[in-house]
Amino acid sequence: MENGAPAWKFRGNGGLSAATVITVRGVLSELKANLNADDGRTVVPLGNGDPSAFPCFRTTPVAEDAVVDALRSGKFNCYGPTVGILPARRAIADYLSCDLPYKLSPDDVNLTLGCTQAIEAILTVLACPGANILLPRPGFPFYDARAKHSHLEMRYFDLLPDKGWEVDLKGVEDLADESTVAMVIINPGNPCGSVYGYQHLKKVAETARKLGIMVIADEVYGHLAFGDTPFVPMGVFGSIAPVLTLGSISKRWIVPGWRLGWLVTNDPNGFLKDTGVLKSLKGFLDISSDPPTFIQGAVPHILEKTNDDFFSKIICILREAAEICYEKIQDIPCVMCPKKPEGGMFVMVKLNLSLLEGIKDDQEFCLKLAKEESVIVLPGIAVGMKNWLRITFAIDISSLEDGLERIKAFYGRHAKK
Repeated sequence: MENGAPAWKFRGNGGLSAATVITVRGVLSELKANLNADDGRTVVPLGNGDPSAFPCFRTTPVAEDAVVDALRSGKFNCYGPTVGILPARRAIADYLSCDLPYKLSPDDVNLTLGCTQAIEAILTVLACPGANILLPRPGFPFYDARAKHSHLEMRYFDLLPDKGWEVDLKGVEDLADESTVAMVIINPGNPCGSVYGYQHLKKVAETARKLGIMVIADEVYGHLAFGDTPFVPMGVFGSIAPVLTLGSISKRWIVPGWRLGWLVTNDPNGFLKDTGVLKSLKGFLDISSDPPTFIQGAVPHILEKTNDDFFSKIICILREAAEICYEKIQDIPCVMCPKKPEGGMFVMVKLNLSLLEGIKDDQEFCLKLAKEESVIVLPGIAVGMKNWLRITFAIDISSLEDGLERIKAFYGRHAKK
């Protein structure tokens, strides 16, 4: 003790701050801090997949009215059960069963605080000593952060840009060993804008069965497919290998702030129960927070009454925006898009640094772009692909075009002479 000051024994957990470095939020915060306050132009947000700020992406009145009615009913001011209220779980089971060869039960559904809590739940459950998990590269960095926090070893398999970002299944087999517990796929793809076909997903399931691992299917962008390949849920192949499906209403209904997600077991053979995974999952949910009960109360009406016209409108907007994004990228010499996006809200483009003066990598590119053009783009290093960029096209068309024109102007200033 010096000058009468106590010797404080508490310290912050440095591991938590280290984990946040690799999250999208952490990287975007750094980019926003580099914006030029004197630039009077509107910031163009091409880095984050939240289109809810744009009027063309407003959710359906059916969803808004369902939330208001649930709140005003006075029936949903209570604590909810650990796994979620029964009407919501039943509605989600019915909603997902429409695309499956078998019928889900409400007992197969666990409600979560958005898809992120579903990720947190399953990675914590699987983090037994010595275990490892196979993650896609590029991928969604929240998986990396949560696995790191849970001391779950991460191994990365490649997605192949020249094959529509399909999974390198040979690479998956080479990575796996006796301690491998699961592999993650994200379909439709974040960050790639890919949509996997039936045959490829079947091969994923067969590979998982061969290796004795489960498939964690992140389908938060489920049904947001606007190319030639229709969306097929991984749960279709639950009889081949156990599938845990992660999803939410955030993306299809454009309400990420409502924080209503699910973790669903597609396992007609009961392997997840037999191995204790379901019991451990229940234990995790018992000590964690629940999604707001009044949002849960609105779910049945949202799922059952939303008109197909709303979904068609969103798909049309995304298709047009993806087309414009892809075409305008062709006019920017320093970036190359290997495949036009077919789903989700993002596209990956490769950065050609040899055409640029004074920019050493994707991070510096994005930092300077933010400062000089007030455009936010996510550096590929944040999703596991150094010297690539992830661009979202889920904003209004005029802002998208403006942002891409600014990137083109940025290239013009920094192009090698």
